[in-house]
Amino acid sequence: MPVSQANSRLLYQTIKACGIRIVSALPESWLVPVIGMIAADPEMKLVQMAKEEEGVGISAGAHFAGVNSAMIVPNHGFLAAINPIVSLGQLYKIPLLMFIAYRGTFGDPYPWHTPGGTVTEPLLRTLRVPYEILDAPSTLECRVRGAQTLAEASLLPVALLLKHELMMEA
Repeated sequence: MPVSQANSRLLYQTIKACGIRIVSALPESWLVPVIGMIAADPEMKLVQMAKEEEGVGISAGAHFAGVNSAMIVPNHGFLAAINPIVSLGQLYKIPLLMFIAYRGTFGDPYPWHTPGGTVTEPLLRTLRVPYEILDAPSTLECRVRGAQTLAEASLLPVALLLKHELMMEA
């Protein structure tokens, strides 16, 4: 089942419309089209990471420079970045907007994603990171804008979980 190009474009356009100009990313099959669109946009800066936790530092630097940023990672990448999310993002009040490919849930046929899928939401709740699930193009823009507003108002990390229903062709 291929990645939805239309929904990837909608996600990219929404990120850009929200004034996000720096995006850190680590490629994952669902995210490649969105990352490619960001990389091709001369008004945006894509920072490709070697490790997911680097995205927290990139967003911190962008925040202190007065630039809106976001981090795009698979959910196993979110798991790898928990220490800097807590010790940098939460402690130093960084408005960290995280787009997380929510792998290992209903509809994902790859068993190696399942361990991350079963712990993503419980960990977000444990860390007290507010999150929304992005599962339909009709609610995408409203939820992204709401998450960005909350991240900036609270100066804390906020997560958007990109579900199979949004990222894959029907």
